[in-house]
Amino acid sequence: MIRSMTGFGAGRATRAGEEIGAEVRSVNHKFCEVKVRLPRELASLEVELARTVKERLARGGVEVALRRSAARGSVAPRVDAVLAGEYARAFEAVRAQLGLDGSVSLAEVLGAEGVVVLEERPADMESARAAGAAALAEALDQLSSMRAREGEALARDVSARLDTLEAGVARIEALVPGSVAHYRARLEERVQELSRGLPVDPARLAQEVVLFADKVDVAEELTRLRSHVEQTRALMGGSEPAGRKMEFLVQEMHREVNTIGSKSQSAEIAALVVALKAEVERMREQVQNVE
Repeated sequence: MIRSMTGFGAGRATRAGEEIGAEVRSVNHKFCEVKVRLPRELASLEVELARTVKERLARGGVEVALRRSAARGSVAPRVDAVLAGEYARAFEAVRAQLGLDGSVSLAEVLGAEGVVVLEERPADMESARAAGAAALAEALDQLSSMRAREGEALARDVSARLDTLEAGVARIEALVPGSVAHYRARLEERVQELSRGLPVDPARLAQEVVLFADKVDVAEELTRLRSHVEQTRALMGGSEPAGRKMEFLVQEMHREVNTIGSKSQSAEIAALVVALKAEVERMREQVQNVE
């Protein structure tokens, strides 16, 4: 079953104190292009994460974002003892200068700006790598499920258009003999008018009809068109990514329909060709979203 290229997924995992959240978004793209956004301390994981995405997805513009949450014990206070000493001496100097009683307390020094700061401990890369891989796997599972659901809707739409295309092909095939017969009748009438009652050479007339029949013969185009429809249905029922092959087949369908239109001398066939072109164009728009 075909899958769409658009979707979203999110995941979260914790390993040995490292908690990682992952989000994955994908949109249409001719190939599989992956962009990874990471915290600075996890930048070394970019290549590995991109490779993981490409192993799961065949096509799409994919954006991966990982966030590292502050797990318990990941943040610790740091006291700037040098700065604290500077504050203590400055406070004591002010107290002595103003003749104030008492002494500078530890609480006053620690409460001064910049003396105590909270620092995030360095990431445990092995734990972060394991948590990131698990979070990404969960996000990709959700993304794949969404792409599969949208793929089912695409398949229903494309299948209906293939049915319309097959019906149009059958109708054109039935109309072609009548087009030749109509041409023969018109040719006979025209010859009778121009010959003013003189006998008409039936061999010459038959030759002209044969030439016309060969000119408007679309049997090869109809056969190829049916083949393209069958191949598209087979791709839709397969398990492998089929978007690029389906795009090629739809392009070939458009080519065959155009050729039938250029050969046609029948107003009814011409009208059918216009309708079929519209169906193929709508199919092309849908197929561009298939993985």
